[in-house]
Amino acid sequence: MLELAIIGGGPAGLSAGLYATRGGLKEVVMFEKGMPGGQITSSSEMENYPGVAEVKSGFDFMMPWQEQCFRFGLKHEMAEVVRVKRKENHFVVVLSNQKEVEAKSVIVATGGSPKRSGVKGEDVYWGKGVSSCATCDGFFYKNKEVAVLGGGDTAVEESIYLAKICSKVTLIHRRNAFRASPVTLERAKNEAKIEFLTPYGIEEICGNDSGVTGLKLKNLEEETIKEIKVDGIFVLIGFNVNNSVLMQEDGSAICATNEYGQAIVNLKMETNIPGLFVAGDLRIDAPKQVVCAAADGATAALGAIEYIEHHK
Repeated sequence: MLELAIIGGGPAGLSAGLYATRGGLKEVVMFEKGMPGGQITSSSEMENYPGVAEVKSGFDFMMPWQEQCFRFGLKHEMAEVVRVKRKENHFVVVLSNQKEVEAKSVIVATGGSPKRSGVKGEDVYWGKGVSSCATCDGFFYKNKEVAVLGGGDTAVEESIYLAKICSKVTLIHRRNAFRASPVTLERAKNEAKIEFLTPYGIEEICGNDSGVTGLKLKNLEEETIKEIKVDGIFVLIGFNVNNSVLMQEDGSAICATNEYGQAIVNLKMETNIPGLFVAGDLRIDAPKQVVCAAADGATAALGAIEYIEHHK
């Protein structure tokens, strides 16, 4: 039986593996169906991780993590996890090949992914002017004009954030009414750099070899088309968490989750199920930053070590 099973090989999972093995656990396996690294490996530039001054691609940034984390005995099993089940006083990790692995404790760090709009040009320019994280990429558009697509709290809050960096922010929403809280919306309307365009949808994200150059928009009431010039577009229409491994055969979750399917944890990354931890973007209130995911993984690993010591 494993002492610890880690599900997910992004920054949270790798960090958990490093701290767990270096902290003395001997039987630790990280389950990741592909190469470790997580969604940050698709980022074209990474420059906000403390202590790493060189600007790197997400892929290059994550490469040393693997060597460091495996140095202390972390094992990587390239397998897809279907679900985690509770069995008496331990857990069962069910793999897609029907194999079952038993573990004393489990850290789930499967992360999530931003919702895509499906707009023409989105995939072409993703990472080249199309982003889903203003905190990550806003600095690249200092004193430039950008657009934000969305109508919820995240879209409006990120528009306010971008207005402190960019020369202009165009907030595009398909309805005249916003889902964002009235207080947040009022703050945005009082920001001189933010222009509201409603009810508009994006017909196409336009660009060239250098990246995004503008947007083709459609007024959904008048059926008219207009074009605007922007250097970047932030698609903020929601976030999907990868919580399928938490779901049981009867459709319920193994641990407490909120209405968005995010795992409810405390400051130790503990769920309401003893021995089960969730770290990174899958948990509630995740900042969706690499440095925070890494910290979550370390915290969860320290909690797992403590849990195993108390249950010997």
